[in-house]
Amino acid sequence: MKTVRAPLQAQIVQWLVEPGDAVRRGDLLVVLEAMKMEHELRADADGRVVERLFEAGEPVRSGDVLLHLESLAVIPTVDAGPAGPPMRASHEPRPDLQAMLTRDTLTRDAARPEAVARRHALGLRTARENIADLCDDGSFIEYGALAVAAQRTRRSAEDLVANTPADGMVTGIGSVNATQVGPGQARTVVLAYDATVLAGTQGMRNHQKTDRLLDIALAQKLPVVLFAEGGGGRPGDTDMPIVAGLHVTTFAAFARLSGEVPVLGVVSGRCFAGNAALLGCSDVIIATRGSNIGMGGPAMVEGGGLGIYRPEEIGPSDVQHANGVIDVLVDNEAQAVAAARHCLSFFQGRLAAWTAPDPLALRDAVPENRLRAYDTRGVMRGLVDAGSLLDLRTGFGSGIHTALARIEGHAVGLMANNPLHLGGAIDADAADKAARFMQLCNAHGLPVVSLVDTPGFMVGPAAEAQAQVRHVSRLFVVAAKLRVPFFSVVLRKAYGLGAMGMTAGGFHRPVFTVAWPTGEFGAMGLEGAVRLGYRKELQAVPDGPEREALYQRLVAEQYARGSAEQMATTLEIDAVIDPALTRHWLVQGLAGAKVADASGARFIDTW
Repeated sequence: MKTVRAPLQAQIVQWLVEPGDAVRRGDLLVVLEAMKMEHELRADADGRVVERLFEAGEPVRSGDVLLHLESLAVIPTVDAGPAGPPMRASHEPRPDLQAMLTRDTLTRDAARPEAVARRHALGLRTARENIADLCDDGSFIEYGALAVAAQRTRRSAEDLVANTPADGMVTGIGSVNATQVGPGQARTVVLAYDATVLAGTQGMRNHQKTDRLLDIALAQKLPVVLFAEGGGGRPGDTDMPIVAGLHVTTFAAFARLSGEVPVLGVVSGRCFAGNAALLGCSDVIIATRGSNIGMGGPAMVEGGGLGIYRPEEIGPSDVQHANGVIDVLVDNEAQAVAAARHCLSFFQGRLAAWTAPDPLALRDAVPENRLRAYDTRGVMRGLVDAGSLLDLRTGFGSGIHTALARIEGHAVGLMANNPLHLGGAIDADAADKAARFMQLCNAHGLPVVSLVDTPGFMVGPAAEAQAQVRHVSRLFVVAAKLRVPFFSVVLRKAYGLGAMGMTAGGFHRPVFTVAWPTGEFGAMGLEGAVRLGYRKELQAVPDGPEREALYQRLVAEQYARGSAEQMATTLEIDAVIDPALTRHWLVQGLAGAKVADASGARFIDTW
């Protein structure tokens, strides 16, 4: 005889066997309930029920004998009666899972073919299509997919589910570039406003979703990519007991990421008001030519009594590229996503695979005629790994080029004077561009390589009218607080304070300052130095060929005195090098240079 005891204190809910019943091992005998949870008790051997000691509804204590079973050598075959419900196939979803899967499909593009078709008719992609293109296959996990707009008091549940999926914003975490940098470096927070849902406006629920992911990004030090298209704040959310909604934390949370993690903003189409405010907090903004970006859309402009405009007239890409808002301008969303992947890679660590350019090409990069203008972007391309150069803010501050790139897989920031603009003189816009670029590199630990060819800071009444004093001084203040290695290569002209601004404040501030044989140096431009310093001598000679010959002789003397070789003999620079060895010098410098911690990096910007 075998006894079956209660495993816990409980109440009998239901008996499944009667005295005399034959049971097999594993058959359900009785259901017990404790703390609102039901527990099944099954037979652990074949047998026949002899006696039940409790009835349904009675309480039992742990260890109480519930029934007696006698062993049976052979279990008789009994008529099972009518067939029960059909068994589900292995792993077929249960009703509860199936309901969830059905609900989940309503958040997908396939559930809204008309909205997707309208989007495609504009030549644009959906938020989910952009995310799928950005993230490595199968890596994206979505947070808050079942959210709907906070409008239950004015719309039905069915309407909200059908027309406000994810409350107009897709949020989650995925991997980007994992095959290049490894899974540990690839995890990225992705936030994408969905322009097919309530025009991509900012609702209370998607603010909550955004805040959730921003908290994770900050805590886990994950980069953020924001697809920012949308119309700003949404006035139609009625479920929240608020008046203006100005207490939301999203903008402060997004801004808090600055300098902590890389933040990329991507936009195509219209991006106004709150969406644009978040976009503007990004480290790098990538936009398509068809984009419009503004702190207020047409309704806000008209409401302020400022006129009636079409969306396309507010902040078009050509304006925002020229004024520096847009860092990378591309033709379409596919290119924008590719640029985002490329840009993000610079903050994900070193790459093992790279291809070096032909170093000998650098020997001819600077014209033999010292007065001939040329494009220093050719030098930039000749120094870095093939295909790695990503120019930033190409429409703004033309006097200085800035770019992210790699040298033997190391991510670096490059800046170079542009002799094609004002002869390479540094004006206010160029200084602002370079100063912010150094801040970007400093925040994210990227060494800076500076290619110098400048006659100095731009001077004159027109320059001073642009607050030149404050703007150009930013180069000194920012550079003084750099924690990243800084390397300077003088390509040709290095004159005065402008050259010092391009070398982190002085020629001995960088890890090294080297020059090509074409380098020429002076406290100011040689021609100007001769005209000022030798004014009496020149005026003593009759105007004409004789004075010009004296002038040219004095300039040649100054040029010889300020040559790269002479600078190296007085140790004002560290070396004069073959241009073909520039990359070698940088590789060696990067191998030994360190990034300091961020302590003591506070300063007050001059502008």
